[in-house]
Amino acid sequence: MSEAAPLSAEYRIDVALGILFSVLSCGLYNIYWNYRQMEAMNALLGRREYDFVKWLLLTAVTCGLYHIYYEYRMGRDLQSWLSLRGGAASPNLGAVGLALSVFGLTVIADAVYQHEFNKLIS
Repeated sequence: MSEAAPLSAEYRIDVALGILFSVLSCGLYNIYWNYRQMEAMNALLGRREYDFVKWLLLTAVTCGLYHIYYEYRMGRDLQSWLSLRGGAASPNLGAVGLALSVFGLTVIADAVYQHEFNKLIS
């Protein structure tokens, strides 16, 4: 892992508060949380790989199926980024996100990803 942290503090979200706010807002905060994670992943990748509007529209049109794919892809890309830089990450991060999402636990998948993002912040 490089000496400098790849993400700035603006991408930090307290995992427990993210879960709590998502539950209390009946999932509305989770939409914002996903937006923030997309921005963090784009910052890591150095390109606009994740587009919030596209995600929102495709998730709505597919009745949530696209979100399940998105959770898998986010985990896969995060795990790949960490592995390429010598970071410790589960080789099954994408599969974990997929499984959690299939069972309706996308907030938990987001919490797992946020924990990984938070470790990359100085």
